[in-house]
Amino acid sequence: MSVVVNQASANEITVAKFGGTSVADFQAMLRCAEIIKKDSRNRLVVVSASAGVTNHLVRLSQENVPEQEREDIIADIGRIQFAITHHLACHQVLDTEINKLLKALAHCAQQQAGQHCLQNSDEILSFGEQMSSRIFAQVLQSVGANGHYFDARQVMKTDDLYGKAQVDLAQLSANAQALLLPQLANKVIVTQGFIGSDEQGNTTTLGRGGSDYSAALLAEAIQASNLSIWTDVVGIFTTDPRITDQARSINEISFGEAAEMATFGAKILHPATLIPAMRQDIPVFVGSSKEPDAGGTRIQRQVDSNPTYRSIALRREQTLVTVKSPEMLHASGFLAKVFTVLAKHQLSVDLITTSEISVALTFDNPLGSTQALLTKAVVEELEQLCEVSVEHGLSLIAVIGNKIHGTKGVGSSIFDKVNDFNIRMICHGASEHNLCFLVPEEDANQVVERLHETLFSH
Repeated sequence: MSVVVNQASANEITVAKFGGTSVADFQAMLRCAEIIKKDSRNRLVVVSASAGVTNHLVRLSQENVPEQEREDIIADIGRIQFAITHHLACHQVLDTEINKLLKALAHCAQQQAGQHCLQNSDEILSFGEQMSSRIFAQVLQSVGANGHYFDARQVMKTDDLYGKAQVDLAQLSANAQALLLPQLANKVIVTQGFIGSDEQGNTTTLGRGGSDYSAALLAEAIQASNLSIWTDVVGIFTTDPRITDQARSINEISFGEAAEMATFGAKILHPATLIPAMRQDIPVFVGSSKEPDAGGTRIQRQVDSNPTYRSIALRREQTLVTVKSPEMLHASGFLAKVFTVLAKHQLSVDLITTSEISVALTFDNPLGSTQALLTKAVVEELEQLCEVSVEHGLSLIAVIGNKIHGTKGVGSSIFDKVNDFNIRMICHGASEHNLCFLVPEEDANQVVERLHETLFSH
């Protein structure tokens, strides 16, 4: 077997991230391996868990999962992974490693069933990436791409806020330069997205979807020249293609636009992904691992086109909280008190609108979250200050583009087409890149489809 060895300096390195569907089975991993082998600049690979595994792990991380269900889930995870490894010629050592991980997972799941613990939950959720990265490194070896496994927890140091840990950027940079960068000269390193470790060495996670963010942080830490996000669609679309078949791929998009899209629901990117890339001015490419030659979307600081309307993003599972108090009228300090409560519970507000005696705030409830963000304790504490109402079953629609707040006719172009729907809240003017509003969940798809036809039919 010939081994591809390429000398690569830091300014020639591409960090490649593969999502769960890209590493779902052996054929998918093989396609990804060929992508890596084809371009010698691909030196650092970040992988998600194989498709389906994380959902199983989320269930195992919950309370009171019956023993038989735990055993069935772990057996299913094993089947997913061994269905990949059995295609490899020398898989015995790898299978032994996977079996050790499955045994450790079973132990963690048993502990979790007895007593729910956020620290243990993060440990459980980490096993998907631990397995997929070990397997993909061997798939790379099988095609002569010199793949080597690396534990991201050695460099990705975080605080102990389990479930949504914050990364120590200075420590990550120092660790990556010392432990990771020297290996990239003559190896392709495969590591995990989504996971890190705290000062005590306990496993932490960066939140669901954090693999993209991990890849961007690592690209920043080693000062890579490019970041490639490989997924199951050909780039970023004008809206979710599952909502309308009129959605089309976007060739290029600015950091600002892409950040708005990610923040307001575009599933293709984790909201935090672009922040490290923007800090270091690292271009990001989004493409399909199923169709690597079909093109994709380039995200960078400067782009050639800046249309008023670039895309429509949709984010479901939104919670609207309205806080109301007559004491707000001509009074100072009320908003500060409200946000002090939210900060205490480490809650981030997405949208906010105000009137003389009330404030409306939106919160995201990400799919797959293991815990509710807006807890009963938060509501009770707010009720000590004011009257509180909470509404669920809403979706946030964001029209993304350029200079939206300064373009005449934007409001009528958008709202004239959806005036027969109940618009629950509008947020406009704070950003030149978006106009956002809430609608009932059951109307969301129809609103997006109608707006897309209006704004992108030409």
